[in-house]
Amino acid sequence: MYFVSFATVYWIDVFTKQLYFNVLTESICFCREQKGMKLYAYCFMSNHMHFIFRSNNNQPTETIKRYTSNKVIEAIENNLQESRKYWLL
Repeated sequence: MYFVSFATVYWIDVFTKQLYFNVLTESICFCREQKGMKLYAYCFMSNHMHFIFRSNNNQPTETIKRYTSNKVIEAIENNLQESRKYWLL
């Protein structure tokens, strides 16, 4: 079992908008269904998150981090209403 924390670069409050928060929840579902993650507990904050989980592979942080970061960046890039885009990316 692993305890893992991730923070945004410079602790920027990325997850204050529902759109980006939804990316986190979708990512958890994806990792549970497709990557064999067994999730015991999690906590999302505006600029960081914590997980307690079991992983089926030898790289537990890659189970969550790679998929999630790509999806968050994609959501920011495609959000035409994002006024903070220039410094979020």
